[in-house]
Amino acid sequence: MKILVTGGAGYIGSHTIVDLIENNFEVVCIDNFSNSDDQLLKGIEQITGTTVVNYNVDLCDLEKVKEVFSKNKIDAIIHFAAFKSVDESVGNPFKYYQNNIQSLNNILKMVEEYKIKHFVFSSSCSVYGNCNELPVTEKTAMQYAQSAYGATKQMGERMIEDFQKICAANFIMLRYFNPTGAHPSNLIGEIVKGKPSGLVPNITQAAAGIIPFMTVFGTDYDTRDGSCIRDFIHVSDIAHAHTLALQKSLTDNSQQLLEIYNLGTGNGITVIETIASFEKVIGKQFSYNKGPRRDGDVVAVYADNSKAKSDLHWHCKFSLDDMLQTAWAWQEKISAKL
Repeated sequence: MKILVTGGAGYIGSHTIVDLIENNFEVVCIDNFSNSDDQLLKGIEQITGTTVVNYNVDLCDLEKVKEVFSKNKIDAIIHFAAFKSVDESVGNPFKYYQNNIQSLNNILKMVEEYKIKHFVFSSSCSVYGNCNELPVTEKTAMQYAQSAYGATKQMGERMIEDFQKICAANFIMLRYFNPTGAHPSNLIGEIVKGKPSGLVPNITQAAAGIIPFMTVFGTDYDTRDGSCIRDFIHVSDIAHAHTLALQKSLTDNSQQLLEIYNLGTGNGITVIETIASFEKVIGKQFSYNKGPRRDGDVVAVYADNSKAKSDLHWHCKFSLDDMLQTAWAWQEKISAKL
């Protein structure tokens, strides 16, 4: 089977392509490198021995997208491609609504036109907003999205729900919590363009001297140490969930499947606790600044992942120390190239 992965030269996309190839799927990629790097495609080849064909196409350009489908018999789609910085989306919401919504709309048009039967959507725990219950289940009511990024994921899910009603295809939406770490081979990982927005890239870049310091935004929240609580999960665990979701879709005979799964470890870790774990991994203390709360951040969110465990037979293999150790190894590698 030929699987189209949009955003396949990105962080989670590249790890997922590796997992797909290792599970005997053929992959074709669309990525215009606006927020990714062809270094990761080379890393995929080193890990798997397979060269992945990539089309340098902006998914907002419908005619260019159609050309890719006209050249390939696509059996399934995994849609990652989207801008993803919470902080940036607060300052530039138009960029996020324009790109994330239009690109999804165009891909869904291809699902209809080319009668694609299987679609996996990259969603986010940001859809829950400041939720009323913890841990969150897939049935937890969504609250107001705290960022334009989160709003585009809420809208994306709604688009898919509406489209699924009129389309004979299976749709699975995966809500990631906080992906971190790098592939154990140290051949692919997260490449940050510009200012890092995620916690772990901020930690590793500060520790490597790429940025002068990092800031913990908000130490007065109603949590055990005053900092935000997140659910960190290794990127390779998230990647494998996509393969399992695709396999579930392929074996389901309903032809109108619509499922949502939380992808998190189920462990809520504070920002300050994460820094302490990083200090343990690298064997030295790490200094940071304390700053005010940041627009777009939710106070606490972590997953109830029992549905993914039950339905997909998915389990997390990597610990928090594993995540931080592989993230640091990757940071040291890319820092050496600077």
